[in-house]
Amino acid sequence: MARRSGRVLRAHPNLLILPLLGGIAGIAFMATLFGGLFVGGFYESPGPVLYGALFVAYVIETFIASFFAAALVAATREAFHGETPTVGGAMRAAWDHKWPLLAWSVIAAIIGVIIQAIESQDNLLARILAGLFAVAWSVMTYFIVPVIVFEDESISGMFTESARTFKNTWGESIGAMGAINIVTFLLVLVGVLLGAATFLVVPGTVGILAAIAIGFTGIIFGLLIGKSLTGIAKTALYVYATENTAPEFFEDMDFSALGGEDSGSSSSRMSGGRI
Repeated sequence: MARRSGRVLRAHPNLLILPLLGGIAGIAFMATLFGGLFVGGFYESPGPVLYGALFVAYVIETFIASFFAAALVAATREAFHGETPTVGGAMRAAWDHKWPLLAWSVIAAIIGVIIQAIESQDNLLARILAGLFAVAWSVMTYFIVPVIVFEDESISGMFTESARTFKNTWGESIGAMGAINIVTFLLVLVGVLLGAATFLVVPGTVGILAAIAIGFTGIIFGLLIGKSLTGIAKTALYVYATENTAPEFFEDMDFSALGGEDSGSSSSRMSGGRI
């Protein structure tokens, strides 16, 4: 899955721009918000204003991440159809779904606060329950962005469809994401090693600065590739699950093999596109 997702990325390298813009936008927003809170002295006396601002930050940060993830999903779908996706077109497609994305962001923020509140309890059972809740929530919302982009679902329908799609492809999803996580880790490791090698080879302050610059660049590049591969693979899995067909760039792939299933078992389970 990682190799075939890489084919899409090589054919359309501009897809890397979307997670890059998402990361920049998220960092800029958080820096502005927390800088304002610090300058305003709200950290010195925590109160409703601080907690309200933090909740709004949670919502907006989730919206930013979801917006650019939606843009990547929309662009990937265009690539699957043999078209040439553009950054502007992908962002316009994501903006067309701004209200469902905002609704998802608010709900995700509320659930996140609830999970953190449970985790903060000085109780082992509470922490275990919070962990289980977090895993269940992640599974249920795994395909939430593709559902928002491709389907015209109600708010409750978004979650139902996402959970159903994951249920139908749980083996493939776990296998695909496991492979991509390994690739991402190796790419980040290369960045770290390049930085370390630079530090050892180049002496003095110049070496330290060069090591930081090279290592940081390598790590960011690895994370961007990993984020892009994840979005591409998730879109491919969603198309496979809902249309019962392998998209372009994935025609020669046996999706069922990702989950360690016998060939054909997944296709029979997916008969008719949806269950």
